[in-house]
Amino acid sequence: MATCERGQRNSERRDDRVAFDSQHLASEVILKAVTGFMEDDNPSKPLVLSLHGSSGTGKNLVAKIIAKNLFEGGDLSTQVHLFIASYHFRHSANVDTYKAQLQQWIRGNVSVCPRSMFIFDEMDKMNPILTDTIKCFLDHFTQVDGVSYRQAIFLFLSNDGGWVINNIALDFWNAGKEREELNSQGLGTAIFKDLFNNKNGGFWRSSLIDSNVVDFFVPFLPLQHKHVVMCALAEMHTLKIAPDTAIAEKIANDIPYFPQETKIFSINGCKSVRNTLRYYL
Repeated sequence: MATCERGQRNSERRDDRVAFDSQHLASEVILKAVTGFMEDDNPSKPLVLSLHGSSGTGKNLVAKIIAKNLFEGGDLSTQVHLFIASYHFRHSANVDTYKAQLQQWIRGNVSVCPRSMFIFDEMDKMNPILTDTIKCFLDHFTQVDGVSYRQAIFLFLSNDGGWVINNIALDFWNAGKEREELNSQGLGTAIFKDLFNNKNGGFWRSSLIDSNVVDFFVPFLPLQHKHVVMCALAEMHTLKIAPDTAIAEKIANDIPYFPQETKIFSINGCKSVRNTLRYYL
């Protein structure tokens, strides 16, 4: 019989804090949401977080940090399950098979370990039919076919909404305000509208949106030069390399930025930082 962890929020680690420092809005929402959920002995529904932002802004990293702080094995724990749309559900002709397999996998794992965590990456590439398939697991049901999902955690990671978030951040900067002054009011609504009306995304006209089963739409802001420097220093820490601010600055200078005229935000976030770091070693 499988041994299941109840899941508990562990103390933050130094590299986790560095990762969250570059995303103040995501940090605020996620820390409160996860802490509140883990302290609730009888939640009314699973915790459902939808993380949105451009590539390289830290969505996957934050998902790993959540897993690491809840489960002994982190994202390698048998209670953490990762689905990548372009890999696990890449053939549209097989959508009916995928539906059955997905429901069976979620039901089977939660039956064994109620405190299971499911991460769906590339939701912007997900077939909306599959998106709607998991809606029944996310709602305020005591049980579905004899299984309770109220202890489970679902994370959706998507580039959808990134364009909207980037434009709001850029307008904010053009108005002479610091990125860190941005608050989540209005951003969540903007993401919601973009998701529901984007015909090319996995949330288009999805019941996940109109049934309000997503607890929080979490915006990941575009990264500035100083955040790329932070990423480079964090990578050095991860690789057990002595921190070198001069090299971190060089890496940040090599990253392409937008808009072309003012070069405020990193085009690829921190996605290429580790490979660039290896070039300088």
